[in-house]
Amino acid sequence: MKRLGVVLLWIVGLYFVGRAVVEPFVIDLSDPATYRNDWGGPHLIGVLAVHALPGILALAAMVWRVRRRRATASSDSPVVSPAARGK
Repeated sequence: MKRLGVVLLWIVGLYFVGRAVVEPFVIDLSDPATYRNDWGGPHLIGVLAVHALPGILALAAMVWRVRRRRATASSDSPVVSPAARGK
């Protein structure tokens, strides 16, 4: 059950990252009429904060998790010195 929760979190995180990447291309940054009624509007900074900030935070959390997992995996593997291998 825990794995299912982790997979669902990764899917939601990837959705947020995709949305953050696409958002600046979907709206016309120079025309306030294209984002005035969006969540976070009527200002561009509010719209980008609502639509892109969750993706940035999700990406940071995913990168942190992958780096932490790799560090844990590398420290768990036994280190065998060349002398112990008979060389």
